[in-house]
Amino acid sequence: MSALMLLGHLIFFDYGANAAIVSSTLSLNMAIFASVCLASRLPRSLHAFVMVTFAMQIFALWPMLQKKLKARTPRCYVGVTVLFALAALVGLATVSSVGAVLFASLLLAISCLCPYCLIRLQLLKDNIHGPWDEAEIKEDLSRFLM
Repeated sequence: MSALMLLGHLIFFDYGANAAIVSSTLSLNMAIFASVCLASRLPRSLHAFVMVTFAMQIFALWPMLQKKLKARTPRCYVGVTVLFALAALVGLATVSSVGAVLFASLLLAISCLCPYCLIRLQLLKDNIHGPWDEAEIKEDLSRFLM
């Protein structure tokens, strides 16, 4: 149930696009619900409190800080993002070297390889015209404006 809620959080999170599927409230509720479900499995109430508090910081406060940083100082935003990615990589390397290698390769693929492929594939894009296109009015209709 927690994995499905976290997947829903990823789907509905506001990445800056104007789409109907974006709902920051639903995304936050799904993430907090997943954290509460995970916290309910912990042995003591102190552990659960720390887990839910940390989840609030990560899912509610961190995105607000990122938006403010991106709006005010874009260079600082990039630096903070790289710093946190490296911190996560080092933290994962202390636990599992295989996990750290997989995380680093996934991070490089998503950050560098996927945008590169998208830009390269734009050269191969072909625009075809057909009956599914919008109608184009080709005659002068200014005589009807009087």
